[in-house]
Amino acid sequence: MSSVGSSVESAVEDLGAGRGPSWLDAWIGVNAGRVVAWRRHIHAHPELSRAEHETTRFLAERLTSVGLQPRVLPVGTGLVCDIGPDPKPGQRTVALRADIDALPLTEATGLPYSSTVDGVAHACGHDAHTTIALGAALALAGAPDLPGRVRMIFQPAEEVMPGGALDVLSAGALDGVDRIFGLHCDPRLPVGRIGTRVGAITSASDLLELRLTSPGGHTSRPHLTADLVHALGAVITGLPTLLSRRVDPRTGTVLTWGSVHAGEAPNAIPQDGALTGTLRTGDRDTWAKLEPLVHELVHSLLSPLGVGFDLKHHRGVPPVVNDAESTEVLRSGIAAGVGEQALSSTPQSSGGEDFGWYLEHVPGSFARLGVHPGSGRIKDLHQPTFSLDERALLVGIRAMVNTALSALQH
Repeated sequence: MSSVGSSVESAVEDLGAGRGPSWLDAWIGVNAGRVVAWRRHIHAHPELSRAEHETTRFLAERLTSVGLQPRVLPVGTGLVCDIGPDPKPGQRTVALRADIDALPLTEATGLPYSSTVDGVAHACGHDAHTTIALGAALALAGAPDLPGRVRMIFQPAEEVMPGGALDVLSAGALDGVDRIFGLHCDPRLPVGRIGTRVGAITSASDLLELRLTSPGGHTSRPHLTADLVHALGAVITGLPTLLSRRVDPRTGTVLTWGSVHAGEAPNAIPQDGALTGTLRTGDRDTWAKLEPLVHELVHSLLSPLGVGFDLKHHRGVPPVVNDAESTEVLRSGIAAGVGEQALSSTPQSSGGEDFGWYLEHVPGSFARLGVHPGSGRIKDLHQPTFSLDERALLVGIRAMVNTALSALQH
């Protein structure tokens, strides 16, 4: 990776300046400009899921430069890095997680540090998440005394199901961890605010792939064959309706079709067709029951129509369910690092996030980091025009460092 943004000299405004601890104030005072430069460098050199080799190298170099010993995950990308001594009896290990991969999108922001890689862009804010975790790690490395251990997790492959969190777990990187925390950019929150929530903050997300088969035939004689297009329509409209009557509506379960294809000629009943979509729910128990239920309902819709079908239900990620105690620790860290005025509530999202896999193993909490500058239209996630207010970087560092300290002392 060539250097991008290294000429940033002036520090971005520190919205939590003076809130301490003193060693964190001092670190940010010296390094705020570097933080912005790191983010711009990562932004300009995005890498897709499980191909984050240069990003991993970039992070490892900076962690090693302050005497830390990062470990590359067995999959070849992503890092785990411990800060602080081995915990003494009664002391804790707290994990902070960031995702490092980019999206297969072409950037259209026009920024001077736009992506230099064709068809790949940090359009979800992972460059900010990574920079915040790097800054938190380097600041914590200079802390005079830590009452426990902080484990930094720089995770690959969040953008692909079932998510790189499983790579982290299989490597044993959560062994010995008592709590885990993370955050995600939110373009709907103003910079300086951080949204928290007890309970589900994101949803489980599954992929459905349905393929239908029929003998085919002439559209003038649908009674002599199985009308595959009609069958697709029955599933498109019928399956969401049946699910709404079989699943508690309070779970936020929603099925949305994304693609459908069958046939080419207007006077021919095709022999095959395909339908794909996403199935989401905010309830962990419901998620466990959806696969057999969907298969049952598809069968009931298609059996009278005579078509064959093959249904592939790809389970994705579980919902992120924040526990109350960890969320209180997170809120105290945000208040200490940025101020009480930074605290905000946040609604549950139907989006998926593989941080949920970690919460299957240890308690923790996930927050939303405001990145909107306060004026102008919202530039949403996963869009080629997504951008963020870089003041959020220091807000995130302060929040994560103070959350780690709060969790170690809790």
